Formats: sequence, C-alpha cells, structure tokens
Amino acid sequence: MVHYVSFPGLFDKVFKLNQVAFHIGNWPIRWYGVILAVAFLLGALYLMKRASKFETDPDTVIDLLIIALPCGVLGARAYYVINRWDYYKDHLNELLSIWNGGLAIYGGVIAGILVVLLFGRKNRHRFNILSFLDVGALGLLIGQIIGRWGNFVNGEAFGTATNLPWGMVISQTATGGGAAVHPTFLYESLWNLLGFTVLHFYSKRRKFRGEIFAWYCVWYGFGRGLIEGLRTDSLYIGDTSIRISQVVGFTGCVIGAIFLIWMYCTKAWKRIPAFDLSAPGLVPKEGTEEKVADCEEKIPEEQGKPEAEEEAETPSQEESGEAGDSKDE
Repeated sequence: MVHYVSFPGLFDKVFKLNQVAFHIGNWPIRWYGVILAVAFLLGALYLMKRASKFETDPDTVIDLLIIALPCGVLGARAYYVINRWDYYKDHLNELLSIWNGGLAIYGGVIAGILVVLLFGRKNRHRFNILSFLDVGALGLLIGQIIGRWGNFVNGEAFGTATNLPWGMVISQTATGGGAAVHPTFLYESLWNLLGFTVLHFYSKRRKFRGEIFAWYCVWYGFGRGLIEGLRTDSLYIGDTSIRISQVVGFTGCVIGAIFLIWMYCTKAWKRIPAFDLSAPGLVPKEGTEEKVADCEEKIPEEQGKPEAEEEAETPSQEESGEAGDSKDE
C-alpha cells in the first residue's frame, strides 16, 4: 500500500505515499476515502452558501445531498461494474468492494441528475430543478478538482509515457526508476479548476436557467474526452478500442454546445418560462398567492386614496355657493 512518486524533470524530491491514512481498530481508512469526503464537504458548503442565488435554500440542499450521496456512490460503482462485467461476473463477491477502487465519475453524475429530477418533481415548492442543476454543476466541479488527488495517492489514473518536463514516475521503491508518464489526474484537476473559476464568476450574470449546467457539460466533456485519450486504465466498449468516457464526454459536449447555441441565437429563454429567470421559479407555498393578491389590491387602493380623499374634502364651487347662501339665510 506504499509507493513512491517523483517528477524528475522538475525536482529531485521523491514522495512516499501510503494509501492508508489511519486505522479504526483493524479497519484501514484510506486517503482516497478521506479526500473524497473532503471534496464532498467543500462542494456541499459551496452549494449551501449560494443556494439563495439559485432559487433554493440551505435546508433543501442538505436534504437533497443526503439522498444524492449514497445514490451517487452506487451509481458510480454500477457504471464501473457494468463496464467491467467480464471480470465481475466471475467475482460477484466483489460487487460492492469499493474500498478496492472501481468508481466511475460519470455513473455518479448520472445518478445525481436522476435524484435531482425525481426529488424536484415532488418538491417543486422548495427549489427549481434547472437552477439547482446550475449550482450543482459548480459544486460538482469542486468535488472533481479535489477528488482527483485521491488518484495521486493511489498511484492510478496516469497516462502513457512522456518526455515532457512534468512527467511523473511511479515506483514501488524510493530508488526505483521507470518511464515518466502523463500525470493525467493533475491535468483533469487543473482543467476543472479553470472551468470552475470561469463559471463561478459567470454564474453571477447567467442569462437563463440551465445555462451553467450546459456549460459544465461542454467544458468537462471536452476536457475529459481529450485527457481520457492519454490514460492507460480506461474502460472500453466491449472488445473495441473505443473508450467509454470519451464517447460520453464528447457526446455531452456536443449536446451542451448545440443547446447553448440554440438558446443564444434564438433568445428562446425569453419565450419559454421554464428558462426565463424573471418567471416564477418556485410554486408558492400555501397561502402565499392570497397574500400576494391582497398586497397587489391594497397598493393601488392606498395610492388612489389621497386623491380621492382630496376630491371629497375639497368642495366644488357650486357646493360652496350653496353653503354660503344657506348661511346668509
């Protein structure tokens, strides 16, 4: 569970990496799990902080994440197992052995989206599905930025051999050599960091609901598709040489790009209330509609009252004359 990593083209230091962070009794707690937990926590804190800007509240975020976390883990595992079924069909006892690795981010993302859609249908008064997908994409990027460093500790998710200065060497001994390889985990972490930075600031001026999520699909899908081509541990479609993550990544990128181009060129969000940020994003809670109606009726009445009172209090010339005649009499 110990290996050594170095970057000989940059500096002479060798990193000794132990996959186990500590033990609880005889049970090893791995750094991979700790890093993923930190990634999830920071992503959740970001969602809670920005919830009000995306038509929801922190309590709803917590309720949704409590459901999404286990579903996301199961989805990530299921995605991996399905695409490695040639192995797991003969090792059914390892189907849930996630502590030995075998989680695919796309499976977790798909499961998370399904949870948001199902939860949203029953809780429309608590959040807007499209807006939550927007902020959820930003939180997911945070998780991916940090989570990829779990691959570094495990000595996995690296690429083919390279002569570039930042090539990474992984060995079982401190003095062991070997070919330098692409640190693809680092490429993806930095790509996601750049994407998060850009989308975080742009999200403050988003034009329509679903825009940030679409940009996430474009940004992450394109980057993952390119980086996946360098990796040596990819999942493939059957017996072909086609990498599954490249197909999913580039497909998501194309669909997201088509959707964005259509929205920007046609200004469709101005005609479709579901995307229009100025349209109501939540179903009002019980009694809210009546209160709003009362306020709308009350405001015109109050605005018109002074004028009406002034007209009533100011007698006409005829009334003044009649009043004067009566007094004289």
